[in-house]
Amino acid sequence: MTEPARHPAIQPTAAEMRLVIGASTAGTIFEWYDFYIYGTLAAIIGKTFFPAGNTTMQTLLVWATFAVGFGFRPLGAMLFGYFGDKLGRKYTFLVTVTLMGIATAGVGLVPPTTAIGLAAPVIIVFLRVLQGLALGGEYGGAAIYVWEHSPPEKRGQFTGFIQTAAVAGFSLSVAVVLGCKMLMTPEFWAAWGWRIPFLLSVFLLAISLWMRLKLSESPVFRAMKEEGELSGNPFVESLTFPGNIKRLFVAMMGCAAGMTVIFYCAMFYMLAFLKGPMRVDDSWAEAMTGLGAFLAMFTIQRFGTLSDRIGRRAPMVAGYVLSLLLIFPLFHMIGNTANPGLAEASQRAPVVVAGPDCTYALFAGDQATNCGKLLSDLTNLGVTNTNISAPTVSLTAGGKQISLDTYPWTDKVARGKAMTEMLAAEGYNLAKVKPSLGNAAIIVLCIFTLVVFCGATYGGMAAMLCEMFPARIRYSSMSIPYHFGTGYFGGFLPFIATGIAAKTGNPYAGLWYTWV
Repeated sequence: MTEPARHPAIQPTAAEMRLVIGASTAGTIFEWYDFYIYGTLAAIIGKTFFPAGNTTMQTLLVWATFAVGFGFRPLGAMLFGYFGDKLGRKYTFLVTVTLMGIATAGVGLVPPTTAIGLAAPVIIVFLRVLQGLALGGEYGGAAIYVWEHSPPEKRGQFTGFIQTAAVAGFSLSVAVVLGCKMLMTPEFWAAWGWRIPFLLSVFLLAISLWMRLKLSESPVFRAMKEEGELSGNPFVESLTFPGNIKRLFVAMMGCAAGMTVIFYCAMFYMLAFLKGPMRVDDSWAEAMTGLGAFLAMFTIQRFGTLSDRIGRRAPMVAGYVLSLLLIFPLFHMIGNTANPGLAEASQRAPVVVAGPDCTYALFAGDQATNCGKLLSDLTNLGVTNTNISAPTVSLTAGGKQISLDTYPWTDKVARGKAMTEMLAAEGYNLAKVKPSLGNAAIIVLCIFTLVVFCGATYGGMAAMLCEMFPARIRYSSMSIPYHFGTGYFGGFLPFIATGIAAKTGNPYAGLWYTWV
C-alpha cells in the first residue's frame, strides 16, 4: 500500500539517513541480543533455575519459558503499536529498548533456585514476559521509522538493515558468551560468570538510548499529526479498516510464521541439536552456529535491496521452497559430520526398546514403567532409539540383546552411568566431541545455507509489511500479525521440536514441525 499523497515524506539528507539507519539498527541489534541471550545460555539457565531431576524435562522447561517471552510479544505489539500510532514512532521505541535492557539485566541478578526456591523460576518467567512485551513494540517501530524516512525506490534496501539486526543480535549473543568463557575458568563461568552477558545489557542500553535520543520524529507521523489525521483507536481501526483483516492474515501466516520457523530452526534448535543428540562440545556448537549465522547475515540486506528491483514476493517464495526441499538433507549432513562415530554406531547398531506400556512421559520427574525409564535414559543421553510393544522389557542394539539383570532401576543417576557403559560396549561413544576443522567448516556451511534461506524470506519483509498498511494504523497493523506469527509459530518451535524429538527418540523428527 503506497503512502497517500497528502502525507509527503520530507527527504532527509544522506547524513541524516545514515543516523536514522544506524541508530535504529544498533538499538534493534542490542534488543535482539537481550532477547536471544536467554536461548544461547539455555543449558546453564536450566541447571540454575529449573533443576528437575530429568534432563529432558529441564530442557523443555527452559524452552517453555523461552516461549513465554514470544507468547507476550503480540500483547506488546498491541500496547506499543497503539502508542506508536497515537504518540509517535520515536518515543515508543525509546520505551521498548529501555524496558528490554532492564529486564535482561534482571535475569543476571536473580538468585538460583537453590537459594530462593520456586521464587527463582517465577521471577525468570516475569522477566521473560517483560522482554516479550518490549520486543513486541521494538521491531515494528524501528522498521517503520526507517521505512518512513526512505525514498520509495530504496525502502527494501534501507529496511534490510533492520532485518539484519535479528541475526546480528544472535551472533552478538554467541560472541559475548564465547568471549566470556575464554576469559574465565570453567568453574567461575558455571558458578557466576554466565551472568555477565545479561548484565552487559545495561551498557548496551546506554549506547542505544544515546543514539536514539539524537533522532527526530518520523516525517510521516509529523505530517499526520499536523493535519489532525491520527487514528482515534489504532487497534480497533486495524480490525475494521476495509480489507485489513485479509492483510493481517497474510502478514501473519504468509510472512511472519513461515520465516520465523526457518530462523529459529537454523539457530536455536540447531544449538539444542548439536549440544544434545550430537554430543558436540558446547563451545564448539555455539561457535559453529554463531559463525554460520554471522556469515549469512550479510546476505539479508542484499535480499532487501533485491526486493526493490524484482518485488518482495519472489525472494520470499524462493526461500520457503528451498527450505522445504533441503532442511532434512542439511540437518542429516550436519548430524553425520558433527559426530561421525555416533552416526555410524546409530546406523550399525540401532537401539530398540521393547516392553509393555512402552511410552515416555515428557514432564514426569521419573517414568512409571521400566520401559519408560529406558526411553528416558536414552533420551537424556541423546541416543536415537525406537520402541515397540512386547510382553517383557528388553533392550537391543543392532539386534543384540543387552542384559538388564543388574540395571539400577530406582536410581536415575546410576541408570545414566549404566546406560552409557552398556552402549559403550556396543560402540557408542557418548563423550562430548570437537569436530575436526574440515567437518566444522561443512557444518558452518550448512548453517550458513539455512540462514540464507531465512534471509531470502526476511530481507524484504519489513518493507513489504510497511507497504501493506495505511500510515495512520501502520504501527499496530504491522506489529500485531508479525508478533502473533513469530511469537506463536516460531517462538514455540524449540519447545515443540524438542518435545517431538524426545517423544519419538529421533532427533530429526522435530524438523517436521518446521516443515509443516
